[in-house]
Amino acid sequence: MLQRSLGRTPLVLAAVLAILSTIVAGHEIPGDVTIQAWLKPEGQRLRFLVRVPLIAMRDMNYPTLGDMADGILDVSRADRTLHDAATVWVAEQVEMYEGDERLASPAVVAVRASLPSDRSFATYEEALAHINGPRLPDDTDLQWREGLLDVLFEYPIQSDRSRFAIISKLNRLGLRTVTVLRLVLPNGTVRAFDLHGDTGLVRLDPRWHQAALRFVALGFQHILDGTDHLLFLFCLVVPFRRLRSLVAVVTAFTAAHSVTLIASAYGYAPDALWFPPLIETLIAASIVYMALENIASANSAFRNRWMIAFGFGLVHGFGFSFALRQTLQFAGSHLLTSLLSFNIGVELGQLLVLVLLVPLLGVLFTYVIAERIGIVIVSALIAHTAWHWMTERWSVLRQFRFEWPVLDLAFWASAMRWAMAAVALFALYWIANTMRRRPRQHPVRSAESVELPH
Repeated sequence: MLQRSLGRTPLVLAAVLAILSTIVAGHEIPGDVTIQAWLKPEGQRLRFLVRVPLIAMRDMNYPTLGDMADGILDVSRADRTLHDAATVWVAEQVEMYEGDERLASPAVVAVRASLPSDRSFATYEEALAHINGPRLPDDTDLQWREGLLDVLFEYPIQSDRSRFAIISKLNRLGLRTVTVLRLVLPNGTVRAFDLHGDTGLVRLDPRWHQAALRFVALGFQHILDGTDHLLFLFCLVVPFRRLRSLVAVVTAFTAAHSVTLIASAYGYAPDALWFPPLIETLIAASIVYMALENIASANSAFRNRWMIAFGFGLVHGFGFSFALRQTLQFAGSHLLTSLLSFNIGVELGQLLVLVLLVPLLGVLFTYVIAERIGIVIVSALIAHTAWHWMTERWSVLRQFRFEWPVLDLAFWASAMRWAMAAVALFALYWIANTMRRRPRQHPVRSAESVELPH
């Protein structure tokens, strides 16, 4: 009897392992998931069209012909399961707002399975007609793992002229999710969003102050997270202790990166693949230069540092623009307001760093180490770090092939705009330099007021 039991043990273990593997496979989270969606307010309803891969909606027992793991979807019996999947994995993962009021749960108007080759979500009209059209034939050869779920939701709203917002938790559908959401405004304008992961509350048509607050926060957060920008700022201000000198240097840096940031947002910067790695390399090089200048120069050589800060600030502005590429979609129709707000956030972050840094340096150079030696040591450490960044980024830059621009009318128009900007910047520099060098006029007393010696 014992031998018979021992002989069955491997079979029992194999069966248990098979069951466990099936359960694990059923709960497996897909790696990359792309969700397509259209949103359009029409009268008293808000239509929400969504396309989701079936494999991303886990724990759903789709009816199949054959083995569930790789079976063919039984289209004739799939409607109920597709309806449940749409409710659990889409409707319950999305919060829709009209103004500041959350909308009620949507009604599932239509669901259908689609082939992976279907391209009907290219436009809103095609997607709507496809979802409301006849379902796939019952004999369709569609493996459920490759199928798509198309859903039409409808929310009751007060007016199609309202401003809408969304909180999407669809990032739970995969390890890396991208939701391509397109909003069709009542005037026919289409506004596109690429939502990566969890983006929190997204106002799809923000007012100017809502966009401004969002971008102030983004600018503040970006400067605090940007190690290379902070190190450059540190190298800029470490020789200074007086407020007047600090304000001039930081203001020059902010003004310069504002120019190139705004120019990039309006499409005046090169869009070649080699341009971002070039800018990243130049940013690292700017840190190396500033650190080496701190080591090699005497304190008297730092009087014109605001000019260097302005020059390198132009380069750093392009770096800021790369960080804004994914977030400018949240600006709505307030692009310039959002850019200026982002710069305000950056400036606030810089001021916070200076408020904490300058007193700390004062204590360090007063009680711990001599100022000149301290500047040299700190700058040497920064130069060492930035040098490694520069060589790594240079290695990336070398992999790109530089191509000269086509000398057409668009090129010359862009060149003229940049030339005009350069002339304006030079004029500002000349005015500032002239005012700085102008000798102070002391009041001259008249002859009657001069007391003659007796």
